Amino acid sequence: MSFPIQQGLFQFDLIDYYAILGVSIDADREAIRERYLKIAYKLHPDTCKTASAKERDLANQILSKFVNPAYEQLSRDIPRQEFRLIIAQIGKGAAAELSKITVASEAAQKLTRSTANHELAYQKLVQSLAIDQYTALENSYQKIAQLSELNLVYLMLTEGQGNQKALKNPVAQHVAAAPTEPADTAAPPRESSLDAYIRRARTALDRKDPAGAVRELRDAIRMDPENSTGHALLGLAYLRQNQLSMARVHINRAWKANPQEPTVIEAKRELDKVIRPNIEMQDEKGRKNASGDRPKEGGFWSIFGGKKNSK
Repeated sequence: MSFPIQQGLFQFDLIDYYAILGVSIDADREAIRERYLKIAYKLHPDTCKTASAKERDLANQILSKFVNPAYEQLSRDIPRQEFRLIIAQIGKGAAAELSKITVASEAAQKLTRSTANHELAYQKLVQSLAIDQYTALENSYQKIAQLSELNLVYLMLTEGQGNQKALKNPVAQHVAAAPTEPADTAAPPRESSLDAYIRRARTALDRKDPAGAVRELRDAIRMDPENSTGHALLGLAYLRQNQLSMARVHINRAWKANPQEPTVIEAKRELDKVIRPNIEMQDEKGRKNASGDRPKEGGFWSIFGGKKNSK
């Protein structure tokens, strides 16, 4: 049983878990759980109220093959964050190639025409499509496709315009000085939203609250996906939570964007302090192995979630 969908994010050879569950891509874990329980109650064999055995079998297949895996992905923080990063990059790339993107559904077209608050418009459109997403099972794929198109348009509007958003932040506003007053009486610049997120993240890290820093930096990177300071700080936050894989992703991305930025240099240095001893440990085990000693399990390879296969 495969997805007969080639719209929205599905066209990028990716399963849109958010569309399957009918939640916005900014939904938190509690909202995702609440939505999943409603769908599971409707589709589970013990509570499914469809008329025929054929429909009950279809409901069970949709639940087990699509809905349950989607919830498994989005209910865990790290997989959800990684997936969000992936689709953010897809949205940014799609925004740069508008001529190649086709939007067919009415909801997605409506979102493209929204001129005021597209975040609010997006939330309302998701809710309207999700209401009867699994009521008539023969239409469920169509609803998922429409939701995925909506998600793609939203990502194009938000991620594709991240740098523009940063430019639209309030600029310094100066108080007009009287002729007899010195020129330095100008009011200090107003802090932009992006700078506020980063400032609060630094404070959280100083207070040994990396989880709080992660929350702030998610919003910062959503506003400016290429912000090197934001990625460096997020990498540090993950590093202090012993989430080495996520730390590497963000610190390497920060280094690629701006290797001269002090925060990036600090983050890279801390990452290297963690990685280098493990590399040296692996080299030492390799030398012992060459001399006939059997290497122990774990070590460097276990840091990345697996063991080196031996044949």
